[in-house]
Amino acid sequence: MKKQLLAVAVTALAAGSAFAQATDTLAKIKASGSVTLGVRESSGLSYTLGNGKYVGFHTEMGEIILADIQKQLGLAKLETKYQPVTSQNRIPLVTNGTVDLECGSTTNNAARQKDVAFAVTTYVEEVRIATKANSGVTSVKDLNGKTVATTTGTTSVQTLRKHERAGGIDFKEVFGKDHADSFLMLETGRADAFVMDGSILAANISKSKNPADYKIVGEVLNVEPIACMLRKDDPAFKKAVDDSIKRQIKDGSLAKLYDKWFMQPVPPTNTKIGLPASDATKDAWANPNDKPMEDYAKK
Repeated sequence: MKKQLLAVAVTALAAGSAFAQATDTLAKIKASGSVTLGVRESSGLSYTLGNGKYVGFHTEMGEIILADIQKQLGLAKLETKYQPVTSQNRIPLVTNGTVDLECGSTTNNAARQKDVAFAVTTYVEEVRIATKANSGVTSVKDLNGKTVATTTGTTSVQTLRKHERAGGIDFKEVFGKDHADSFLMLETGRADAFVMDGSILAANISKSKNPADYKIVGEVLNVEPIACMLRKDDPAFKKAVDDSIKRQIKDGSLAKLYDKWFMQPVPPTNTKIGLPASDATKDAWANPNDKPMEDYAKK
């Protein structure tokens, strides 16, 4: 009987330890000597150069966060694994433990906060319209009767529908599996416009064969805080991530990183995206917070 009780106790202890590590990312990182960073393949803030190489403003910022955490944990070496995520699978991959920190282009909103936590905002996005320069489309109302592309699993889908109802306009929606796929629809004439985050539109245009063939037009459809995503109920890890971001803001390195990725020529085409930091982004840096999109909408 004592042996059985001991076995039960050991099993319970092991299960408890596994559970604790699942909700204690710092302990998981220290024990394994590795961490998994969630990255995107065709976002304006995080993208791939191929051959497992991921770059971009948020990707490099994420790498700096992890370097700060390595120092905090006193690890001589920390292996960073890169896990590409999509708009559809990014939240499940964080919640199930596959990804420890996702620094892509994820909007912090109240619905997502039920499943995941967010670091302080590091970029405030403006949802806009990209179209061919000769399309004649200059605003949302010009989308009436047109085909509009957006990316499955993004908040831009809801934004688009809200404007469709409010404006009494009728357009056909087509959905790309990722941002590159959505832009390809615009490029090949299968869509008249691509509605998405301004940084994603600008990045895809800059990497296209003829950037001058496209333009970003119309009113700002939505303002959305973008932040790194992590598991819920893990205050120690969130504090470590937030502290690194605040340090990068305070010493000016985050602003320099932004300039590097948006105002200087970047790979693979050595083209400048040319998207200065907005006043809303600068305000988020000046007043670090993890407020959801709904709070921004009240402003």
